[in-house]
Amino acid sequence: MQFQVNNSPFNQEQVDLLNRLFPTLTETQQIWLGGYLSALQNTAPAAASADTAVLPLDLPAAAVTEAAPVEVTVLFGSQTGNCQEVATKVSGKLEEKGMKVTLVSTADFKPNKLKSLENLLVVISTQGEGDPPDTAIQFHEFLHGRRAPKLEALNYSVLALGDSSYEFFCETGKQFDERLAELGGKRIIDRMDCDLDYDEDAEEWLENVLNKLAASQEATPVPAAAEAAATIEAKVAAFSRTNPFEAEIYENLKMNGRGSNKETYHMELSLEGSNLEYEPGDSIGIYPENDPVIVDELIQETGWAPDELIPVNKKGDEVPLLEALQKTYEITVLTKPLLKKVAEFTQNPGLQLLLDQENDEAVKEYVYGRDLLDLIRDYKLKDLPAKEFIALLRKMPPRLYSVASSYKANPEEVHLTVGTVRYQTYGRERNGVCSVQCADRREPGQSLSIYVHKNPNFKLPADPDKPIIMIGPGTGIAPFRSFVEEREMMEAKGKSWLFFGDQHFVTDFLYQTDWQRWLKDGTLTKMDVAFSRDKAEKVYVQHRMLAQSKELFEWLQDGAVVYVCGDEKNMASDVHDTLVTILEREGNLNTEEAHRYLAEMQQEKRYQRDVY
Repeated sequence: MQFQVNNSPFNQEQVDLLNRLFPTLTETQQIWLGGYLSALQNTAPAAASADTAVLPLDLPAAAVTEAAPVEVTVLFGSQTGNCQEVATKVSGKLEEKGMKVTLVSTADFKPNKLKSLENLLVVISTQGEGDPPDTAIQFHEFLHGRRAPKLEALNYSVLALGDSSYEFFCETGKQFDERLAELGGKRIIDRMDCDLDYDEDAEEWLENVLNKLAASQEATPVPAAAEAAATIEAKVAAFSRTNPFEAEIYENLKMNGRGSNKETYHMELSLEGSNLEYEPGDSIGIYPENDPVIVDELIQETGWAPDELIPVNKKGDEVPLLEALQKTYEITVLTKPLLKKVAEFTQNPGLQLLLDQENDEAVKEYVYGRDLLDLIRDYKLKDLPAKEFIALLRKMPPRLYSVASSYKANPEEVHLTVGTVRYQTYGRERNGVCSVQCADRREPGQSLSIYVHKNPNFKLPADPDKPIIMIGPGTGIAPFRSFVEEREMMEAKGKSWLFFGDQHFVTDFLYQTDWQRWLKDGTLTKMDVAFSRDKAEKVYVQHRMLAQSKELFEWLQDGAVVYVCGDEKNMASDVHDTLVTILEREGNLNTEEAHRYLAEMQQEKRYQRDVY
């Protein structure tokens, strides 16, 4: 829902505030606010006007601002919601400083407005092999095309989010930064490239931006409306990414049958007392702990003292080394940037040789499937000062799991679908940090550190009568259990079609009884399944889609919204190519027209992907 000046009694400043505040409100808060305003209207004196109504919050009166506020546009491109969350916080901080802020997604931004902007802050993520997020594809193409305008009057800065374990770390942010400079823009401050533990770096970037922008305006008291929005936001977000909630585990059930090659767990967590709520399409972030066995081996190999105090943040807070390695720092993933830091720190000749530019493929091969313990052993990194060495490591990033339940159906609890990762490389057993912790080291009655991760780019249509098509193999089924359960509670009339695939029908049909019940009562209209290992010839979800191409195209023509969840590199790419083939076959489109059809669907939020 977006408020507009032309269809409401509000001015532009009020509309901007409402559009920033309203998405942060929970359903309970919206109901309370509606009831309060209704009561206010019924009890206020006849002479009172909307201008005199105030919420019963302990807030300071509005301050008079003499100087014209600095105008800033905060533009975000987000796949999973991280960038939108950061951009929203950035907007709030700017408004607290008296600046006039426009917060907008790259999907909704009108490119012809770019030339008129004075100050632009870009918060952008990178997908896969250096690609922009789905919501930023068209703006990225415009900015790098011939129609991009000269931007000599623009001041800008870029905050890039990425994952340093990928070769093209923060590539989209780098491209935006370089292109805006090519077009004549002037950097407010240099680009900041953030890894998965981005919170402190993002704060530093914002502080530097604020200092620069503040120099262009006189010190201004905080407008009361902006402070009200910030105060309400603070009350809503008691538990968050930086302040996770300890959620008790209700259930932790293995779903695969005996003989399966997979381990998939259905987990039910309590949200009681947290005030956390979620919507279908959102995720739960879990902060895992490293395996104590690996931590002990690492300490033994390095000769470090487990009780040595180690700083864990920029404020200088310290904890014992054992605790820092178990809870704070990532030790199971190697990246090229980490190897460079270690090589420079240790001056190890073997490691420096590996990092030679001519051995780039050797670096990729080395980091794949190895961890910090391997690095210490392989290059005999002995007698290292623990405090300085651990400062080279990146913080433990949270792991995101799509919610597999509807909050309406399961108030104050959340369900997750967790696929366990176990494999063997280089003579050692390897385990997924979070998935194996959930499987082996967490039981009902124990807890996990969690927060709700909003994903505004993967949402059910506002109109429950719209048809939906859901495509999710393996654990990609999780959000669609949430979707269908939500539509059951809403008594939605729209048709729904699910494509699900896994290895074996007997052992790997996740949530089978739920789907059968929903098919029987009509909540789920249609379901096609593909079990790739049950026959000699492997069959995947894209094969089922092709077999139903005529009807699937009819659903698209009827306005169906398509959702894809799962592996980006293989499954999601194959599904995308299959949709192109169906559009060519059934719609008599050429390849370029089919791609344009899907691009338009993305722009209309009728083609949404939650891929990893």
